[in-house]
Amino acid sequence: MNEPSAGKPAYDPQQLEPMLTASQHGGDVDGMVALFEEDAVIDCGAGRFLRGHEAIRDYYAGIVASGRKFAVGEQRPAPVCGDLALTSTSLPGGDVTSEIARRRSDNSWLWVIDRYSVAWD
Repeated sequence: MNEPSAGKPAYDPQQLEPMLTASQHGGDVDGMVALFEEDAVIDCGAGRFLRGHEAIRDYYAGIVASGRKFAVGEQRPAPVCGDLALTSTSLPGGDVTSEIARRRSDNSWLWVIDRYSVAWD
């Protein structure tokens, strides 16, 4: 798989995570938001859910402003069923992200649901 470039469409759902991390490490909030459908939902943990680009942009802007960098983990193979894919990454420390991506009419992929990390006990 070729490494995706920030700002370009993801034509493989497994490109989304490296694109998100690259955008975040580069301070590109709009590039991060562009990886999500307009009404996407992010589970931030502790019962906090964000919906839509405006809320997602505000959240990512805060993370970028804080200087915190997303950890780079080991991406798991994404099962694909029709126009849906489940992406996930094992992070250092044992957390696992999970996201649902949807294929668009141009064959690019965007996330519709993102759960940052779930600690598996």
